[in-house]
Amino acid sequence: MPLVVPGLQSNSAGASDDWQSKLVGKKLGDAHDEVTFAKQDLPASHRVIRPDSMSTMDFRPERVNIHVDGEGTVRKVVKG
Repeated sequence: MPLVVPGLQSNSAGASDDWQSKLVGKKLGDAHDEVTFAKQDLPASHRVIRPDSMSTMDFRPERVNIHVDGEGTVRKVVKG
């Protein structure tokens, strides 16, 4: 098995891809079901960005940015 050194040989986008596959197309709510993801299961460092909201441009590699549309459906997830 090959040695993987985080940050050097691994793809940091992988964590973002995991959250993207879990969240895109769902709404955020209080409990899980077919169309909703429970807010309490999001990582501690996250923010929800709505179309009409402002956000800072600071980069925090551990933070998950969740972009939702006007109806609250997750459209994109990125780290930073």
